[in-house]
Amino acid sequence: MRRYTKLKLAYVALAAADTALAGSRRPWAHRARFATKPLLLPLLGAAVVADPRATGSPLRSTTLAAQAGGWGGDVLLLGHGERMLAAGATSFGAGHLAYISGFLHHRERRTPLTASRAARVVAGLWATSGPVVAATAARQDRRLGGTLLGYSALLAAMAATATHLDPALPRDARLLTAAGGAMFLASDAVLGARSFLLPDAPQRLESVVMATYTGAQLLLAEGAVRAGR
Repeated sequence: MRRYTKLKLAYVALAAADTALAGSRRPWAHRARFATKPLLLPLLGAAVVADPRATGSPLRSTTLAAQAGGWGGDVLLLGHGERMLAAGATSFGAGHLAYISGFLHHRERRTPLTASRAARVVAGLWATSGPVVAATAARQDRRLGGTLLGYSALLAAMAATATHLDPALPRDARLLTAAGGAMFLASDAVLGARSFLLPDAPQRLESVVMATYTGAQLLLAEGAVRAGR
């Protein structure tokens, strides 16, 4: 079995373990996540670097940069409180900027993004949900509200630009990237609802957040790898 395949399988196994731990209220499960969660994106990044198909990918460098931002967010969000949440969102936002940079540089140029039906759907979803979550968060901390509003806008922009890649790129790469952006959006929607709109939500919703988040990162990484074929 090739090294990059082993690394990818290791990522999937670790993601499954961390997802299960995230849904538990037991103190030992939270402590165990200090070992599992920080290893997720380094493993996935190593798989991208080791995959020879990624060598010529136009999305390779920006995807690795985005994973670095995501890793920072993963580590910071292991902490508690508004400050850690704001710091984690900022790190993830930097990761989304990296994704956006790659997607815009290799976008479909014949049609503007604003003419894309998928992009308009994403924009509509953000307009109806992003400000609501940010306003609710602002009741806890005014600065947190502004941070989350900016973060949600970056996330929506990433998901929208992920649907508008250059048709010259392989079709499977474009489909995987678009699916990854949509799944990332779904993951953060559940996270925002659980954190601010449903304060008594069951802990198992955190497993939904992690399952969709780790799946999104895998799809985006695989899309980047296949763009190099």
